[in-house]
Amino acid sequence: MKILCIGRNYAEHARELNNPVPAKPVVFLKPPTALLVNGKPLYYPGFTNDLHYELEVVLKVAKNGRHVQPEFASGYYNEIALGIDFTARDLQQECKEKGQPWEIAKAFDGSAVLGPFVPLDAVDAGAIEFELRKNGQVVQRGNTRDMIFSFEDIIVYVSRFFKLQMGDLIFTGTPAGVGPVQIGDKLDGYLYTRTEVMHLLSCEVK
Repeated sequence: MKILCIGRNYAEHARELNNPVPAKPVVFLKPPTALLVNGKPLYYPGFTNDLHYELEVVLKVAKNGRHVQPEFASGYYNEIALGIDFTARDLQQECKEKGQPWEIAKAFDGSAVLGPFVPLDAVDAGAIEFELRKNGQVVQRGNTRDMIFSFEDIIVYVSRFFKLQMGDLIFTGTPAGVGPVQIGDKLDGYLYTRTEVMHLLSCEVK
């Protein structure tokens, strides 16, 4: 199982970090050890002083494939979840300034919080609304209709470079509103389905 992540996939988020809006998907990887599931807490890493949350819709790859063609891309996922891409923003900035890869800022242990998956037919796949609350206050709200690259675009693009395998995870990008967390903060992710608002993700920073 691998974790594929897409950066800068919402224009407002790219702009809030003073990054250019990309012409093609920005792809990076997290190792399986980055996964944090079952509501386990994240222990604030000692190597950063500026840890940020980034809420994302996550796809679970439903079958194997490479070089997926656009007309078949929608068949490669049928479940979604919410996830948090934790980012050591100070380390990321240092890496960017030196022209180095981001892995130490993005792929550390526990950096990929993941909630339970729900069937795709529970939502409007083209306009999935989701939000993150920090200590009960809404800090991020997004809708997948605002993505620069759709789920299908992402699958077509990444499958050119990586063979997709059943069970792989794809973090599809975060909307505007990212920000820092401190020890003691509680993060909760909510997904708006056709019939209800689902509390799908919970993580405490310790």
